[in-house]
Amino acid sequence: MNEVPAADWDALLAELGCADPYLLRAYVEASAVLDRGEPALLRHGSAVMACIVRPIPGSESHDVITPYGYGGPVGEGLGEFYAVYERWCRERSIVSTFIRFHPLFENHRHAGPCIRAAYGSPTIGWPLEGDLLAGMHGKHRNTVRKAHKAGVTVEAAVAPEDLAAFVSLYEVTMRRQEAPGYYLFSEAYWAKLGELGDRLVRFDAVHGGAVVASALCLRGSRWLHYHLGATAGAARDLGASNLLLYEAALWGQAQGLETFHLGGGAGGRESLFAFKHRFSPEGVREFWTGKAVHDEGAYLALSGATEIDYEGFFPAYRAGG
Repeated sequence: MNEVPAADWDALLAELGCADPYLLRAYVEASAVLDRGEPALLRHGSAVMACIVRPIPGSESHDVITPYGYGGPVGEGLGEFYAVYERWCRERSIVSTFIRFHPLFENHRHAGPCIRAAYGSPTIGWPLEGDLLAGMHGKHRNTVRKAHKAGVTVEAAVAPEDLAAFVSLYEVTMRRQEAPGYYLFSEAYWAKLGELGDRLVRFDAVHGGAVVASALCLRGSRWLHYHLGATAGAARDLGASNLLLYEAALWGQAQGLETFHLGGGAGGRESLFAFKHRFSPEGVREFWTGKAVHDEGAYLALSGATEIDYEGFFPAYRAGG
């Protein structure tokens, strides 16, 4: 198992045809701010995994988690990759691994025998082909037209230099929705996210000279991902969020991208998933997770348990952390 130098990271992903934004160095560095570890790109042959290696408090051991969002091993020869990865974990005193698989790569289908893969939730992958408006649920079509008539316009900013206005609106949105504190990201996270350059695209819905809805999207070579969104109180009545995502989809289509991945219902919010589903009723994809314990003795000792529970919070020794 090779650990790819930071300077070679993104070029290797491009060479292997795996340069999705969620795997890029800058994105994984941003996620490492949240998960408090060191970014790593592991390679064996033509398969790679972007991950974060985290020290376990009170221990000399570590564990591995994939970045916030979607990821997991991708490329060719994944069966051999997992076998080599298991050996690497033992050599590096890695106690456990938690994987957030990628709904568009569908790499959960190739999870190795050491990984317990479990279905998590549905997401929406909106195919960027044909008449996008006609393919929507009728309610969404009407709302998009309503927003147009109300004078809402949408602007796209590729590689935005300043995220301050977005962050301000995002934090207001999170507090209004009573989101967990985890979703109020630090300045270091936003700074690292900005290093994605032209892989980061901000879409703003504007009404009366003010931004009423905004979205940060991640652009890859094939797919556009809806990453984070923010709305003002007026957005709902104006239909601004509907128009915002529709215009973002049109932008992606014009760029020759295949799919606009809207994600699912964050935190199990069924209403959010239903909202996204109406943009692409036939676009349901699957989000899976994977769990592995590489050192059972260490895992049980750290967890204060007598058996491993793969159904509850994983890894159990980080519950409440």
